[in-house]
Amino acid sequence: MHRYRSHTCGALRASDIGSVSRLSGWVHRVRDHGGVLFIDLRDHYGVTQVVADPDSAAFKTAEAVRSEWVIRVDGRVRQRPEGTTNEELPTGEVELYASEIEVLSEAKELPVPVFGEPDYPEDLRLTYRFLDLRRETLHGIIMKRLAITRSIRTRMHEAGFNEFPTPILTASSPEGARDFLVPSRIHAGRFYALPQAPQQYKQLLMVSGFDRYFQIAPCFRDEDPRADRLPGEFYQLDLEMSFVEQEDIFQTMEPILTGLYEEFSDGKRVDRGWARIPYDTAIAKYGSDKPDLRNPIEMADVTEHFRGSGFKVFAGMIEKDPKVRVWAIPAPGGGSRAFCDRMNAWAQKEGQPGLGYIFWRDPEKFDLDERRKAIQELIGNYEARGQTDRAADLHASLAKAEAELTQHVSKVERYPKLFLEAAGPIAKALGAVRSLDLREQFDLGNGDALFFAAGDPARFYKFAGLARDEIGRELKLIDEGRFAFAWIVDFPFYEWSEDEKKIDFSHNPFSMPKGGREALEAAEKEGRDALLGLKANQYDVVCNGYEIASGSVRNHSPETMVKAFEITGLGREEVEARFGGLYRAFQYGAPPHGGMAAGIERMVMLLTGTKTVRDVALFPMNQQAADLLMGAPSEVTPKQLRELSIRVVAPEKK
Repeated sequence: MHRYRSHTCGALRASDIGSVSRLSGWVHRVRDHGGVLFIDLRDHYGVTQVVADPDSAAFKTAEAVRSEWVIRVDGRVRQRPEGTTNEELPTGEVELYASEIEVLSEAKELPVPVFGEPDYPEDLRLTYRFLDLRRETLHGIIMKRLAITRSIRTRMHEAGFNEFPTPILTASSPEGARDFLVPSRIHAGRFYALPQAPQQYKQLLMVSGFDRYFQIAPCFRDEDPRADRLPGEFYQLDLEMSFVEQEDIFQTMEPILTGLYEEFSDGKRVDRGWARIPYDTAIAKYGSDKPDLRNPIEMADVTEHFRGSGFKVFAGMIEKDPKVRVWAIPAPGGGSRAFCDRMNAWAQKEGQPGLGYIFWRDPEKFDLDERRKAIQELIGNYEARGQTDRAADLHASLAKAEAELTQHVSKVERYPKLFLEAAGPIAKALGAVRSLDLREQFDLGNGDALFFAAGDPARFYKFAGLARDEIGRELKLIDEGRFAFAWIVDFPFYEWSEDEKKIDFSHNPFSMPKGGREALEAAEKEGRDALLGLKANQYDVVCNGYEIASGSVRNHSPETMVKAFEITGLGREEVEARFGGLYRAFQYGAPPHGGMAAGIERMVMLLTGTKTVRDVALFPMNQQAADLLMGAPSEVTPKQLRELSIRVVAPEKK
C-alpha cells in the first residue's frame, strides 16, 4: 500500500464497503459522541468520516488529534448506521473504522478558523492566507477560477487563436496608469517596466504575420486598489486579430464569452445578442459607461418641462446657463414620502444638496373638472408642438379614464392612472399640466416616483448613475438571476485634462479614430470642441455593472499615429523615441488589426458571486497594496541598492 494513501478523502463509496483503505489529510473537526470519536478528514478532493471507539487500537491517538493536524488513517470501510447517512457528501454512505492513526504534522492554535465561514478581519485572513485557502468556499472559488481559465484556453484555440508568451521586462508605456519600474544593474540609471498590458507586443505579433494571438497575460499597474481591481498585478485574457473590423471582433468574441458564462453561470440566464450602446447614450440613459442592465431604470432629459416653469430653482438655472440640463430618474414603486425622503438623505451623504422628486398617489381631494381641464390643456400643447399621435392617445386615455372613474370611484377602490395626484414640493411648484406631462412621458402610475438631477451633465452624470443604482437596489428592481451583457461603443477619442490644461487620450492611445487621419486633421482645424467630439474605434464589454473587457481597432498607420500624439503635445521625435518598436514596425507593412482584453479576476468574481476580486486570487495584496503574507513591499540592503546605483530618498514630511 502507498505510504500515505490508497484513496483520497473524496473517493470512497458504497462499493468499497469491507475493503481496507488508507487516507491522509487534515482533521476538519473532531466530534465526541458518548465516547465514540468521529473525525472528519479532509483533503483537496473531499471529506470522509473516520470513526474510532475505545475498542480501536487508534483510539488513544484519536483522542489527542486537534483541528488542522495532518494525519494518516488506516482502517476498514463500513456502511454508516441507518439514519446517519449524509446525502450532502459524495462519501456520505460510508465511514472508515480506524485501526491505526499516524500524526504526520501537528498544528498550533489557529489564528483564523478553517471550519465554516467565519467573519474575520480581512488583513488577518490575508496574513494567514494559506489557512484561509483551506476553507471550502474559498478553495472551491480558486478551483472554479482554474476551470474558467482552462475553458477560455480551449475556446480560444477552437476559434483559431494561438497562445504566445510576451516579455515581462519591457519599456515604460502610457497605458493610463503608473508603471512598476525595475532598475537595471547592468545599465546603471536605467529602468525596465513591468507591462501594464502586452499592448505593443501583441500588435507587433500581428505585424509579424501571426494573425490570431491570445494569452492569459499577467499585467502590472501601480494604481490604487478598488473592490473590482487588484492592486499591483492581475491577469487578463489578451487577444489580437489581423485583417478585421470592429464587427469581426464582436462576432468572434461574443459567442466565446457568452458560452463561457453559460458554462459557469450555475443556472443564471445569460444574455445572447448583446445590446450595443453608444457611449453618449450610456451616459445619458444610465449615468455610466458600464451600466447594469439588470436594472430596468432608464433616465431621460426633461429640461424642457422645467424651462420657464414655476419651479424657479431649475428654471433659473436653465435660463442662466445653456449647459444646464435636468435629468429624470424614474422609480417604479418608490412613490412614498418615506422612500423619497430616504433617497434625499442618501444624496446628501453623497455630498449633494439633495434629490428633488415627484411621486404619484390617489388624490386626497378630487375635482374632475379641474383634472379634465389640465388634461385638455396638455392635449392642446401636444397639438401645438405637432405631436398629434400623443394628443390623440391622451384624448383616448381621457375617455377611458372617465369610464373607469364611473366604475370605481364610488367604492374608492382606485383612481384611473390619468387622474392620479402629483405630490411633493416640485409638483406643487411645477403645476398640474407639466407634472401630468412628466407622468405621461415615463408612463408612471400610482405609487411611482420621479427623481431629478440638474446642472452641467459633465459634472452630475456620475451622481445620477449612482442614484439610478441605489433606487434599483432599494426597490429590488435588479434581476439577480441574470448576466446582462452589452457592448459600449463610440468612445470619445480625446478628453480634456483639467490638471494639465490640454487635450489627452481618453482611452487607449493606440486606437484608430473614426475617419482615420483625415478626421484627425479636420477636427484639429476646427478646434478643441471638434477634437473632443471625435469618436474612436474603441469598445468595452460590460456585464452587471462591471467593465469586464476593453478593446479597439488599432491605428496601424505611422503617420496617423504621429498625428494623434502630436495633438496631445507629443512631437514626432518623442513618439519615435517612446514607441520606436511599434513606429518602425508600421513602416514595413502593418495589417489592419484589432483586439481586446478581458479581466480574468473580474469575470471570475461575477461567476462566483464574490464581493471583491481579492476573493478570487490566490495570494492578493490588501487594500493598501501590501502583501501581508510575504511582507512586501520590504526594505532592501544598502549593498543591493549600490549594485543598482540607487539611493533611497525619504519623502518629505507634511
